[in-house]
Amino acid sequence: MRKNLLFIFTLLISIYSFSQISFEKGYYIDNSNQKIDCLIKNVDWKNNPTEFEYKLSDDSETEKLDINSVKEFSIFEQSKYVRAKVNIERSISNSTNALGTSGEPVFNEEELFLKVLIEGKSNLYSFSDGNLTKYFFNVDGSTIEQLIFIKYKTENSDIKLNQYYKQQLWLNLKCNDISMDDVNNIDFNKNDLINIFEKYNKCNQSEFVNYQSKEKGDMFNLSLRPRLNNSSLEIQTFYPASTLYAIDFGNNLNFGFGIELELILPFNKNKWGITIEPTYQNFKSEKRKSQTIIANVDYKSIEIPVGVRHYFFLNNKSKIFINGLFTIDLLFKSKLEYKRENGVTEDSLQLSNGSNLAFGIGCKYSNKYILELRHQTSRDILENYVNRKSSYNNSLSIIFGYTIF
Repeated sequence: MRKNLLFIFTLLISIYSFSQISFEKGYYIDNSNQKIDCLIKNVDWKNNPTEFEYKLSDDSETEKLDINSVKEFSIFEQSKYVRAKVNIERSISNSTNALGTSGEPVFNEEELFLKVLIEGKSNLYSFSDGNLTKYFFNVDGSTIEQLIFIKYKTENSDIKLNQYYKQQLWLNLKCNDISMDDVNNIDFNKNDLINIFEKYNKCNQSEFVNYQSKEKGDMFNLSLRPRLNNSSLEIQTFYPASTLYAIDFGNNLNFGFGIELELILPFNKNKWGITIEPTYQNFKSEKRKSQTIIANVDYKSIEIPVGVRHYFFLNNKSKIFINGLFTIDLLFKSKLEYKRENGVTEDSLQLSNGSNLAFGIGCKYSNKYILELRHQTSRDILENYVNRKSSYNNSLSIIFGYTIF
């Protein structure tokens, strides 16, 4: 088992090293308004960048540009950043301990790369820096302004809100399809703001681009996952139990079936996911222990692996992934019996639920077809017995999958 784990670990490190650096098609516009097509290193920035790495071709050297020399850059169909000199207030509203005592904005002029969320007749931008997230907008090429939302404490430690952004939206997004109630019902979050800017552009019959929808993708996947398991079971006994009951059932090929629900986490370019996969598995074997004793095991359970998955994108259709999972095992209609040749039961053991870890590596093609190899650590299904111990190993599973949505 140690050799298997070492092999899997070495393979994962190799894939990780191979897959991390991704240069994708894009462009940048320099200070002389020249547009240069290039390949941009896609870091999927959590915080708005001040610089980026690029290559003019696959074979060229990696170079770096910063905010002082670039007006705009974009990775095609994924993200776009524009340089702007804006007045920004940096109050933090998502941490009660960091709240100020004034609802009045205090501005500083800064030059920033703003991330474009909606681009059209009206534009919506975002800026993130650690715990700070702010939104900006403009209409018909006007000066870019910050949407003002400030959460603050009074002298009595009451929490108050400056929601001036609603007045800004009402004054600037005038349209027959947008009512005062629409604006008043907008919470200060990315999705609500994107919706109102989309609505304004549609109302004015303006073509627009929603960069957020392009990068978001499917957040939930449901997959059917049949599998072939190579499993083994060994029973050990300790004094005063008789060694008659120690037995190795050996390896057993059996089938299983799982249904996996995957939640894709909305950051790092959708490379991380959380999975849960209820799976039926069974192990059935018969072994002669002596001339008179025959051992029979019929072990059925629903495994519930819960884990984390990381994807490495190879191209638009193919990606590799690795899993780390914790598995809870729930038994049903399972038994381990020792019988004599005449059919009389010599001993009957009650199996118990268990848990273990699992590690997997696989690939997914066209966001539909899945092939995974998975290794599980052993678990004890005789935990209720002091003088007996079992080692159930699902050493290797070959899992086939199809994502139905």
